[in-house]
Amino acid sequence: MDLAEFKFLLRDGRRWLDEVDFAAHDHLWWASELRRHLTPGQVNAVLETVQLREKGARKFSRASQMYFTRDALEQASGESIAAYRASRIRVVNPRRVADLGCGIGGDALALAAHFPVIGLDRDLVRLQMARANHDVYGLMANFDAVQTDLLTQPPLPVEALFFDPARRDTHGRRFFHLHQYRPPLSILDRWRVRTPHQAVKISPGVAYDELPEAAEAEFISVQGELKECVLWFGGLRSDAARRATLLPGEHTLKIGRAEQPIDLPVSAPGKYLLEPDPAVIRAHLVGELGKRLDGRLISAKIAYLTMDTLSETPFGRLFAVETWFPFQLKRLKRFVREQGIGRVEVKKRGSPLDPNQLEKVLRGKGSRLATIFLTQVKGEPAVIVAHRL
Repeated sequence: MDLAEFKFLLRDGRRWLDEVDFAAHDHLWWASELRRHLTPGQVNAVLETVQLREKGARKFSRASQMYFTRDALEQASGESIAAYRASRIRVVNPRRVADLGCGIGGDALALAAHFPVIGLDRDLVRLQMARANHDVYGLMANFDAVQTDLLTQPPLPVEALFFDPARRDTHGRRFFHLHQYRPPLSILDRWRVRTPHQAVKISPGVAYDELPEAAEAEFISVQGELKECVLWFGGLRSDAARRATLLPGEHTLKIGRAEQPIDLPVSAPGKYLLEPDPAVIRAHLVGELGKRLDGRLISAKIAYLTMDTLSETPFGRLFAVETWFPFQLKRLKRFVREQGIGRVEVKKRGSPLDPNQLEKVLRGKGSRLATIFLTQVKGEPAVIVAHRL
């Protein structure tokens, strides 16, 4: 979408955005109908915006009125994460905040609810979308858009900044290393003298040896799905070296900068099994969670905890263990048949088998539902049969 097509959407295109309804007719029907009145570029702009608004509803409460590009929507955080990040930035009480690479303004919206924000991006269409999106939320007075190249942009007089670099190339291929991000994280070095309070959004799959020592690394999940990692610098960094935060609820688990990781004892499964939240696993805080719950590992390098006493926790899913035994497919199939299990949910950690294939193989005629864990117990392949609590 170019600037002229976007300006069309803001004016005459509003009528068509309101009229197009994919529940009433499919994409091809609407494309044919719109071509009778609009140019091909305008048709594409209308149809893409309607599609992206539907998709954006998973992230934004007012997506039905917002404007997106496909890749900018994919990169934008949802409202809950952006609001949480803004709450942490409030700690340093900044007068102004810069959003470097603001895109369509998804993250700037949460910041602008508290402080004046300067959004910087080199894509003029995205910047105009960001302005329109702030207008949707009634936040235009707190948002200024600056078209610039972050590689050459001198630091601005702001007290804090948020940076969300691109993690894919122009063909959509994912970057796996911090030095590949565009723009590179090194642009923050020249901002740091004037603006030491910095928050940087990166992939949660970052290699641990790439995490900067000067930053706190916070891994964030939403409703059990790992979403991102945030590096906190300067006064935004807490006393934690690593943190796992679960949203909603802002449940957080951390390890201090001077603390050593906790080594848990290893034992066979007890009465209960806990599957830690992925943010806890990715932050390498399974030991800290196990200490809280008086738990043990079932194998040295497997991120399942077992306990003999039930302890409720937001940091993982609890299961009651029915039995466990060394893995043998024939024995497992016989057990499922004899116990009247009809449907199984297969989870795996430390096993090469395909859970989807095994679910088909184990589908029986019984009425029971069971959860089958393909894993290791004390380093040996094993099966744990359990049910959710």
